[in-house]
Amino acid sequence: MVSTLSNIPAYQISEQLYNGSRTLVYRGYREVDSLPVVIKLLKNPYPDFGELVQFRNQYTITKNLNSPLIIATYSLEAFQNGYALVMEDFGGISLKDYFISLETRYIASLQEFLQIASALCNTLDILYRERIIHKDIKPNNILINPETKQVKLIDFSIASLLPRETQTLMNPNVLEGTLAYISPEQTGRVNRGIDYRTDFYSVGVTFYELLTGVLPFQSNDPMELVHCHITKLPPLVYEINPQIPFILSEIVNKLMAKNGENRYQSALGLKFDLETCLDQLQVFSEIKSFPIAQWDVCDRFIIREKLYGRENEVEILLQAFERVSLGATEMMLIAGFSGIGKTAVVNEVHKPIVRQRGYFIKGKYDQFQRNIPFSAFVQAFRDLMGQLLSESDAQLQVWKSKILEAVADNGQVLIDVIPELENIIGKQSPAAELSGSAAQNRFNMLFPKFMQVFTSAEHPLVMFLDDLQWADSASLNLVQLLMQETRYLLVLGAYRDNEVSPVHPFILTVDDLVKAGITVNTITLSSLSEPDMNQLVADTLNCELSIAEPLTKLVAQKSKGNPFFAIQFLKALHDDKLISFDWEIRYWECDKFTRFKLSP
Repeated sequence: MVSTLSNIPAYQISEQLYNGSRTLVYRGYREVDSLPVVIKLLKNPYPDFGELVQFRNQYTITKNLNSPLIIATYSLEAFQNGYALVMEDFGGISLKDYFISLETRYIASLQEFLQIASALCNTLDILYRERIIHKDIKPNNILINPETKQVKLIDFSIASLLPRETQTLMNPNVLEGTLAYISPEQTGRVNRGIDYRTDFYSVGVTFYELLTGVLPFQSNDPMELVHCHITKLPPLVYEINPQIPFILSEIVNKLMAKNGENRYQSALGLKFDLETCLDQLQVFSEIKSFPIAQWDVCDRFIIREKLYGRENEVEILLQAFERVSLGATEMMLIAGFSGIGKTAVVNEVHKPIVRQRGYFIKGKYDQFQRNIPFSAFVQAFRDLMGQLLSESDAQLQVWKSKILEAVADNGQVLIDVIPELENIIGKQSPAAELSGSAAQNRFNMLFPKFMQVFTSAEHPLVMFLDDLQWADSASLNLVQLLMQETRYLLVLGAYRDNEVSPVHPFILTVDDLVKAGITVNTITLSSLSEPDMNQLVADTLNCELSIAEPLTKLVAQKSKGNPFFAIQFLKALHDDKLISFDWEIRYWECDKFTRFKLSP
């Protein structure tokens, strides 16, 4: 552990500001010019590659952000086995510490809150213009100078320079960001990508805490917090703190909407509403209600990630999971052409899985790797081992005992297929060598016992096998065994129905399952209807359905109702500047077709 900074050349340290689980922060000055600085270090004396990358990431992102609203970064210097990040010191303390210093649970002055909130909106607008997603906005990462009231944003260690990214499904203990403040999409369990609006949700949670002194969701259970962010609505701000005007509750609620398209779409639109509140407070000494988000205009071309025309299919899938949660075993097949939305429909099952404490694992077969047996199963269970390894040591010990009890002396057989398993159960004695068919039979007897460890009333298992039309024969045989011997299991299988015939091995396997009494249902996804396509186009351009119809006809003609192709075509029109936004008249324009007026 780092104990002193006296051996960093050219700096003198005066005090320690922060001592966290991963970093240390000190205040001091640069000897050459007495410039006040804050120096951040990695606490681990031997940091891993990921920690070093995060450290460099914050330096890379912030070094060119010349804004008084974002903490300035002076240099990144080698120190011991890691780095020292040298930043400006403007005498700030975190908002968390600031309102604690006021000897109250929350910021008591509405005027001060609105001024801080408005300054934060300016920061959000800078991030938006620079296409930066912070992903960890919270009171601890917002500094305020108690004297000047200047506000600055810090800690870009997990920030992204991508306009959009996808959060993979992982254990909540290792999610990026701070679990109490992250958006539903940042949990990786809501079938949505992450864009700049994830920061708006975190700002909403921050405002909620500043106005009430409590977090909207409070739990020591990480999965419970994830479930709350995804599905639960917190008490209204003014219900907890009656001094808060109702209109501020509305603003916070909009920021904390579960879907990004229902939140504020621009920092300037949010700022306009906050400054309206501030103006009313200063002029009338009270804040009256008014329609919010009237000036909330976004000039970024964003295609909504909601599913269009798939409501019935999603409901069928959710009902299947409910039955499995009660002890059933089912296979649900999703058929359709490439790009028709099979994976998007499957991903909708994430939400109830969180509620039931279940596990979701997935694997994908490859057209050019059909000679590799169990390839999708191996992917799926390597993913599951990764989820387990991020749990607590006590929970890992429980899993180790259950797995060893199930596999007895044959643990090495599974480790040979799933190497990550050794990190949980430890090194195992070599398994007896068997001939081809005998070894296959041993594996087929062992794997269902192993899988049953992860299927129970406490945590049902959903396994998604994609592109089953390319599955190998060994995998198809294993599917039959698992379906016949395992409860609390939902197998989701996606396949291209135009690439299989009635005598395809996969179809024959399904027929055998049905004959064995296993519940197998099939959802066939068809092309989007024109009304559904029209809704997609109207949502994308934020206009009325009737106005979108001319463009919809072109999109439907080009894509044949395939949602993936429709989205790619719309993006191509935008990339070619055939769809563009005019700020002066606040219209979307689409070449010769029509002019799309933004709805207020």
